[in-house]
Amino acid sequence: MDIVEACWRKVRADGRVPPELVDAAYSEPRLRQLFPWTGMGELHFSRCTTPRWTWDIPYIAPAVRGGYLVMGPRRDETVGPAATPAQAIAMVVERLPSNAAID
Repeated sequence: MDIVEACWRKVRADGRVPPELVDAAYSEPRLRQLFPWTGMGELHFSRCTTPRWTWDIPYIAPAVRGGYLVMGPRRDETVGPAATPAQAIAMVVERLPSNAAID
């Protein structure tokens, strides 16, 4: 099994990110090809499969009052709130860099 696919399975199984968000991200072909990783309940996407992961793709964090907050790509940048996983995924995809593929 490919390392990216294996990590998607790991992210889905570890329970740090709501399964509906992981499923929505995985269903988007442009995100499915990226390496997913989690931290503090956030769903991140990287163009490389080993640490230090890339930080040039927005990520999705849980919002305090429900829903999601799309951030990044840097920690001090906010894209905006999203009420549903589909909205959050669309916001990330709109901001993918042109080179958003595994290096």
